[in-house]
Amino acid sequence: MTATASPALDFANSPINQSLSPEQKIGLLTQMIRIRRFEQAALKYYQAGKIGGFLHLYIGQEAVAVGTISLGGADDHFITAYRDHGHALAVGMGMNECMAEMYGKQSGCSKGKGGSMHFFAPDKNFWGGHGIVAGQTPLGLGLAYGLKYLGREGCCLCYLGDGAVNQGAFHESLNLAALFDIPVVYVIENNGYSMGTSQARSSAFRGCLAQRAEAYDMDWDVIDGSDLYEVRAKTHIAMERARKQHKPSILEISTYRYYGHSIADANHKKYRTPEEIENYKQHHDPISVFRRKLIAEGIITEDQAAEINKTAADEAAAAVKFAEEAPAPTIADISTDVYWESDNQTPASKIGRHFFND
Repeated sequence: MTATASPALDFANSPINQSLSPEQKIGLLTQMIRIRRFEQAALKYYQAGKIGGFLHLYIGQEAVAVGTISLGGADDHFITAYRDHGHALAVGMGMNECMAEMYGKQSGCSKGKGGSMHFFAPDKNFWGGHGIVAGQTPLGLGLAYGLKYLGREGCCLCYLGDGAVNQGAFHESLNLAALFDIPVVYVIENNGYSMGTSQARSSAFRGCLAQRAEAYDMDWDVIDGSDLYEVRAKTHIAMERARKQHKPSILEISTYRYYGHSIADANHKKYRTPEEIENYKQHHDPISVFRRKLIAEGIITEDQAAEINKTAADEAAAAVKFAEEAPAPTIADISTDVYWESDNQTPASKIGRHFFND
């Protein structure tokens, strides 16, 4: 399959988008705004010294997580890298459990042990948040293999950054996905920079990164990540291919992050010009683009959008208050959630030298 740029196409009229009700469209906008406000609150309190570790913000990339995850069904699964807050909120995780996790509190989604890079919600088919570059790509393959093995009509969306495409684990995963017809869709969130290194200086490619799929006889496509309608329309095709035919795909979604690789990236305004960042904010911001579309469709007004923004900001502020007041883990908690067998006192917990007591 050869991807073609199609700026003239109106993806709002694709069947998967035509099926959306006005309320569902407003819900998608609301999700993106909630992610934005959560991230802004996280940035504020990280800089205030309340949150430790690393913080990889998703600001500017919201349409990718919201658009793709909105297509998920009961047997679809999701796994991502360390820039995971947007995906976590998009699958339905609450701001309270996510903010508390970054604060290292017991009521966090990973009980304060994972932090920003390790959000998990197995009950929502969300398998993290992984700090090792491309470490999630074979895991996504395994999730998808499990679906095929169990005979379920689902797929796994496995997200990675453009810097992860050069990791060996990713290519090994592509090889197995193609060989065994595994229903996995690899989503490259291409924000143009591998940490502080531009794509042109970090990756060898002819047309685009997704085109590497041709080496594995896999389908691929390129998507404008500022257009939520296009994200949904093209991702739906790949997900249906995986569900119905057990065929893997690579999708490259062009997007942009407003801040650095992480907040520790002090040079993000040096390897990118202020004009480059401002151009994206003014012309390609996914929230602004979708808001304008909904206003043009007569689905929402500027006042209604402003109210959604205020409500999301209030929710984020409440999540900060919840996190600050939540109890910290105890010393005893350090020995829990290490091995499932031990926590649940299974027969396997009584044997094996991998446990600490002989």
